[in-house]
Amino acid sequence: MNNGARKTIGLAAIALGTMIGPLDSAVNIAFPRITQDFGIPIDAIQWVVVCYVLTHSSLMLAFGKLGDLMGHKRVFRLGLILCAIAFILCATAQSFSWLLFARVGQGLGMALVIGCAPALVTALYPEHQRARALGVYTMIFGLGAVIGPSLGGFLVQEWGWQAVFWFRAPLALAAFGLLFLLPTPPRTPSSARFDLIGAALFAIGLAALLLAINSSQQSNGGWLLPAAIAGTSLLAFISFFIREARYSDPIIRPSLFRNIDFTILNLTNLILNLVGFSVMLLVPYYLVRILHLPPTTGGVILAIAPLGVVLAGPLGARLIERFPANRLALIGGVTVGLAMLSFTAWRDPPSLFFAAPILFAHGFGLGLYQVAYMHIVTGTMARTDRGVAGSLAMVTRSTGVVMGATILSSIFAHASMSGATDGGGGGDQVGFINGFVLTFQYGGGGLLIYLCATMLRPRIWFQRSET
Repeated sequence: MNNGARKTIGLAAIALGTMIGPLDSAVNIAFPRITQDFGIPIDAIQWVVVCYVLTHSSLMLAFGKLGDLMGHKRVFRLGLILCAIAFILCATAQSFSWLLFARVGQGLGMALVIGCAPALVTALYPEHQRARALGVYTMIFGLGAVIGPSLGGFLVQEWGWQAVFWFRAPLALAAFGLLFLLPTPPRTPSSARFDLIGAALFAIGLAALLLAINSSQQSNGGWLLPAAIAGTSLLAFISFFIREARYSDPIIRPSLFRNIDFTILNLTNLILNLVGFSVMLLVPYYLVRILHLPPTTGGVILAIAPLGVVLAGPLGARLIERFPANRLALIGGVTVGLAMLSFTAWRDPPSLFFAAPILFAHGFGLGLYQVAYMHIVTGTMARTDRGVAGSLAMVTRSTGVVMGATILSSIFAHASMSGATDGGGGGDQVGFINGFVLTFQYGGGGLLIYLCATMLRPRIWFQRSET
């Protein structure tokens, strides 16, 4: 088998293995059936998401470093096996607590997979084509988000909620088998040791941060528990950075964040995904409650946003070969902000011809920023830290999404209650529309204000840099 064929098969294996992550969006469609079968209250379903997201988000960075030390292919394959086992355990769960345990296992497996996937993809291409590799990776993630909801609805309808886990086990095993055809790149022997204590501190810090954000929404006004968890997070992060500054081969070098340009780019990715999550959070309800569309039709319309991500990946990669990546990142961020403000025009129900371009522009902006940002991060950090670089990009993305779910929900709840009270007749519907419009107004306006503030340091976006 020639190298070209091996590269194609290797890319297919990485794509299959990576896609089982974004395909988790299919699980959201199964929530009503899960709550019904296990006889749990609706608010308890959040733990199906929390157990998975907390686990993979807090461990990704450490497993990216583990891939840098032990080999990305080896760690990726281990993650695929763990994911396949976890999918089977989820599908066969006889109790809700067992399902949550299996979701933690799935999060562990996905942390191993996603922690090494960007490094594996970039290794298939020459360094001067790194942008193309990252464009493919961005496209894969977007494609999973396009397929997940509609496929999940069909599977749940035909075979029950268990099917949203069953169908991914064969995908993980197929990717595992195909990876044997992917050449293992030679590694230079290294005496570096994996910083287990540093990994634990970072995992505790990030998990506690995300749990504090989640508990602040569920604490019914109480602040002691969220404050205590947030304090634990702060203490863990301080300890982590002190240790990493002294460790000979840290998981990530704290000195990187002394570069304000690098820090702001990472912060922007977090903020962009925080406000950008408003589409997946609120638009599904708008399509059903205001436009009265059936779930299948609503799912197809909602898929227009991730379709923008799919197309932005390869196109953004091509553009990076001609224009500076930081300028494309800025264009992506501004596009998201303007698209979000455009959603405020949905106070009056829009036609599909008006709604579709807004959804597409939102997804396209997110995809364009993501591929440009990952190109900058992987170019800034050493090639020997490629696993950490790819993981950092995914950690800031996941953290932004989790923060967005809580913060945007709070803004929407407050604005919708005010709207229902002040809106006269039509109570619930008026309140919903008011909350919907104000959430996008605050999110889009806040993002654009933030981007304008970063212009105080114009070199972030306009200075040409070699990455």
